[in-house]
Amino acid sequence: MSDLNNLDSETIDFLTTRRSTVARMMDGPGPGDEDLQKIMESGMRVPDHGRLTPWRFIVIRGDAREKIGNVIGTSFKKNKPDAIDEELEMEQERLTRAPIVIAVISKVQKEHKIPEWEQILSSGAACQTMLIAAQSMGYAAQWLTEWYAYDVDVKKAIGAGPEDEIAGFLYLGSGTGELKDRARPAYEEIVSEWSES
Repeated sequence: MSDLNNLDSETIDFLTTRRSTVARMMDGPGPGDEDLQKIMESGMRVPDHGRLTPWRFIVIRGDAREKIGNVIGTSFKKNKPDAIDEELEMEQERLTRAPIVIAVISKVQKEHKIPEWEQILSSGAACQTMLIAAQSMGYAAQWLTEWYAYDVDVKKAIGAGPEDEIAGFLYLGSGTGELKDRARPAYEEIVSEWSES
C-alpha cells in the first residue's frame, strides 16, 4: 500500500467519530480565505465520472447573508401569509447562524451519456468532503438543505440557474457548545455479505 493511501489510526478515528455542529450552535470566527479555499479545493477532488464538474460553490458571508435572508423571508411570507413576526424573523436569519455559508449547486448535464444520478451523487460527495475538510481543520460545520433550498426565488437570488438544484448549504464557523453524539445504526443492521445460498 502506498504512503498516499496509508491512513493512520488518527484519521480513521476522526472519520468514525465525527459529527456535525448544528448551525444554531455556531459563531465566529469562520475560515479565513486561505482555509476556505482549501476546503473548497477538497470538494473539487471528489469522484466525477466523465469529468463534468457538475457542481459549483457559492460563498455567502457578511452582508450577503442578510440580503439573501430577506429573500428567504419574503418567500416564507408568500407561502405562509399568516406567519407571525417571530417565525418570519427566524427564517430571515437562517443564513446568519454561521459566519460563512457555502451553497453547493448541482449542475446536471441532461441528455448526457453520464447518468444524471451519478452527477447528483458527485455533488453530494462534494458536500460531504468539504464538511469533513472543515471539521478536520477544527471548524464547526453542518450540511443542511431546508425548505429554501427548493424555493425558486431563493435559488435565483443565490445565483443558481433554472435547471440547477441546491445540493446543500454548508454552514461553517466555530462551535459554541459541547457536541453530544447521537444514536447510530448498528453495523450488523447495515452490512451484509453476498452469497449464493
